[in-house]
Amino acid sequence: MNLRSIDLNLLTVFDAIMTEGNQSRAANRLGMSQPAMSNALARLRTALDDPLFVRTAQGMTPTPRSRMLAEPIRQALDLVQAGLQRSRQDSAFDHRSAARSVVIVVDDYGDTVIVPRFMSWLMQVAPGIRLRIRRDPLGAALSRKLDDGSVDLTIQYFRHRYPNLRSKLLLREEFISMVRHDHPEIGNTLSLEQYLSLRHVVFGRLGREGIRNSIVDRELKRLQLTRHVALQVPGFQSMPIIVQNTDFICTLPQRMAQAYAQHLRLKTLRPPLTLPSLPLHMLWSRSRDRDSAHRWLRESIAELCQRL
Repeated sequence: MNLRSIDLNLLTVFDAIMTEGNQSRAANRLGMSQPAMSNALARLRTALDDPLFVRTAQGMTPTPRSRMLAEPIRQALDLVQAGLQRSRQDSAFDHRSAARSVVIVVDDYGDTVIVPRFMSWLMQVAPGIRLRIRRDPLGAALSRKLDDGSVDLTIQYFRHRYPNLRSKLLLREEFISMVRHDHPEIGNTLSLEQYLSLRHVVFGRLGREGIRNSIVDRELKRLQLTRHVALQVPGFQSMPIIVQNTDFICTLPQRMAQAYAQHLRLKTLRPPLTLPSLPLHMLWSRSRDRDSAHRWLRESIAELCQRL
């Protein structure tokens, strides 16, 4: 028999009559009227092609087929009830007592700016939650990991193009330039002429015509200008360390620059260009929308980013 041909709600009617042995008491148990109960029983009899219950002086006596079905139906209803109960318990997520592992994919900006502050806060309010950081690039493989739950969320510079993912804008980041504190040519201001004369360490891909997908170089191209790219690196994190030990200059997100400036004794300067802000997005699977623990995690990260 195809389950799609049976209204599964009728199984609760069957179980109630089997348990009570009386149609009226079964109707009261389920909060149904007598006509509705009689109609439901008639539909079930037709679907199963069996009387199921026979009226006797002792009440509704089950047929042999009803006795055969009684235990499997009861087990199935118990299983559904247990699942619903677990769902209700999960919805009452208590971060203070939770013990679970959270996997987040971030780039070097997340490592430097977001993760240290989030961990400091997390250890105070939810000490049982363990955080794992990964470096997977956004793509189809990461999209699948977000869907299957092996990765909880990712924080990326770029918007997604996958229909199974949701995103939230966390913040917009301005850019700042950095040189070492005793740079021989740069004081407390930075002119466009100086900016173009210095050797730059940059984050981006090197193509035949220079850096591709670089906010700085797109603006320079608009102005019909170029800069001297001396070194290209795969991430922002190494740029301040290189600048500390050379006469190079770098331009990177402001909050990240501020995290390094004091410890590495670097000078921060406003770049002499009109640069658009860099958006930072949080991405997760649509299937996790109603997961209360996941919602708490997303809201906590979003609130933290508002305070940065």
